Amino acid sequence: MQNSSITKTQIAVMSITAGVCVANIYYNQPILKDIAHQFNVPESKAGIISVLAQAGYGLGLFFLTPLGDKADRKKLILAFMGMLVAVLVGTTFVQNFFWLSIFSLLTGLLSVAAQVILPMAAGMDAKNRGRNVGIIFTGILVGILAARVFSGFIAEWLNWRWVYGISAAMVLACMAMVQFSLPNVKAGFSGHYGKLLVSSLIQLKRFSVLRRTALLGALMFGLFCSFWTTLTFHLSGEPFNYGTDIIGLFGFVAIGGALLAPVFGKLADKGNPTRAQLFAGLMVLISIILIKVFPHSVTGLVISVFLLDVGVQATQVTNVATIYTLDATAHSRINTAYMTSYFIGGALGSFIGIQCWGAGGWNLVTWQLLVWSVFALVVVLFRRNK
Repeated sequence: MQNSSITKTQIAVMSITAGVCVANIYYNQPILKDIAHQFNVPESKAGIISVLAQAGYGLGLFFLTPLGDKADRKKLILAFMGMLVAVLVGTTFVQNFFWLSIFSLLTGLLSVAAQVILPMAAGMDAKNRGRNVGIIFTGILVGILAARVFSGFIAEWLNWRWVYGISAAMVLACMAMVQFSLPNVKAGFSGHYGKLLVSSLIQLKRFSVLRRTALLGALMFGLFCSFWTTLTFHLSGEPFNYGTDIIGLFGFVAIGGALLAPVFGKLADKGNPTRAQLFAGLMVLISIILIKVFPHSVTGLVISVFLLDVGVQATQVTNVATIYTLDATAHSRINTAYMTSYFIGGALGSFIGIQCWGAGGWNLVTWQLLVWSVFALVVVLFRRNK
């Protein structure tokens, strides 16, 4: 039951819109092989598309989302989404790999509308901040995971280009929902743009909690992206030889894990984030060990995917709910500091995963996943002792 200015309908619109926007970064992962074939490039080169989309998102987080503390957030969301529609239409008709790369970077850059929505929701209801952020973050997570299912099936039965054309229509529909459902939210920062960017970096200096959660978030999301980017290559080869539609089905397993995210948001509201993060870190470690020990077992992969996604998403929801307790007047800048680190980790994870796949296949990929998970657990344990 809502007890402030935010309604269930508004939460739903924010959650759906955030998921639809951020999904655009991940549509490419199950269809990388199709893209490689279409443009006659090696799989390792096609994988750069995934890295560029995430890098663009990281750039957008740093250079664009701080504007949420300076400009009307609703207008900012609509502006980003309008430009995103244009880029998606361009991707639908792109004719060479160079322009596909440019459009992928721009897609990531403009998909940060989702990260203007999160601090907007956090500022509208302080009492239920963790719960509301958990619901919207679940929308983001479901968008990330459902993107693989959606793009896999569309590419298999139609063509990979249809993925982006349909997405443009979905973003346009969400723009209408935002226009008619969300309020205009006045900005609280009156300085110039350069000062705004500097202030975003200063948030890291201000809060040790933010620095630790940013590092943990980067490690967890780096592991997550490294796994999902290379899983496509693993499942499309021996002994599986799956098509993009079957590969996309693994996203359904992960969505089940993402739906548990609001539970951890509620734990953060109750002031017990460290326990949730320790539990999540152990789940991730166990999932990677299973992948390592049973690399060709479908059952093992399904269990690992579920545990991995529950662990990663639980960590991120807890992190986000925690950082929004730091300073209500700087939500967008704090979000920028955290999420920029988060998606830099994701881009780095994808890049390292692709290199490991090229150098040593799935065996080397799983070793580096184990390293990521151990480092993340060490950061959680370090927090516990501070």
